[in-house]
Amino acid sequence: MTGDARGKDPILGSLRSADGKGVVRIEDRFDTDIDDLWSALTDPGRLSRWHGQVEGDLRPGGQFRLYLASADWEGTGHVEVCEPPRHLRVTTRESDESWRKGRGAPPFDETIEVTLTVDGNQTVLVIEVLGLPLDSIAFYGAGWQIHAENLAAHLAGRERGAVEARWDELVPAYQDLAAHVE
Repeated sequence: MTGDARGKDPILGSLRSADGKGVVRIEDRFDTDIDDLWSALTDPGRLSRWHGQVEGDLRPGGQFRLYLASADWEGTGHVEVCEPPRHLRVTTRESDESWRKGRGAPPFDETIEVTLTVDGNQTVLVIEVLGLPLDSIAFYGAGWQIHAENLAAHLAGRERGAVEARWDELVPAYQDLAAHVE
């Protein structure tokens, strides 16, 4: 992540709608090569250090389970596309049990599309998350930005930031963005 050079509290995301559902797009640059970034996104051991625990078959067509401790979120997923080191598409769905103990939207299918592109000595990451409830899109935008920031911390060898404090900083900016989504 180019991080500190961008200034205080940069917004990495944009919000839009498609087919009546919300879409969050996060884009950032990382000071690492494409293979290292791909590994951080797809290796279960590395993924658990910045995002969540993943178990299962991570090949195209495979099924997996995902647990995000920071959100106490548990669900399942399906690998739709896996083209190392440039393109990954998975669909996830929160379990009914997880949803009942939380306070979010009822379970829905969320498609996460990741593309990586080399740009000089950096790698550009684009994450598009599709199928989100429009009435909650600001919160998903803030959450996905926090995931991207946690990835940057992992790549830099730092600990994750304070999620609750960062959430409180980001939500108002994403609410402003969400006000313009139809």
